[in-house]
Amino acid sequence: MFFLIGGVQPKTVTLDDTPRLCPACGLAQARLKRIDHYLSLFFIPLFPVKRGEPVVICDRCGAVSSPDRGFGPSPSRPDKTRCARCGHSLEPTFQYCPHCGGRV
Repeated sequence: MFFLIGGVQPKTVTLDDTPRLCPACGLAQARLKRIDHYLSLFFIPLFPVKRGEPVVICDRCGAVSSPDRGFGPSPSRPDKTRCARCGHSLEPTFQYCPHCGGRV
């Protein structure tokens, strides 16, 4: 008896490594990526089956958005209303983040 283990599996390809602002969390951790589908044999991708559309995927929160929404590269100065380490909202008077304990 002979068995083949195969199927179609997704593979994420990074198109542009420049960080962009995430529309969900507001941090500059989103990248332009594409999800392609490959025919695999024994969990090894062999042939591309379907090429995906480019999308912006945040590395931090996992939010997915369209690349034409107008979110450009990260700003030169950090946002003072969010923690740089965990991304939670902060009051302007805080010196430490109440969520992660990091200095603002």
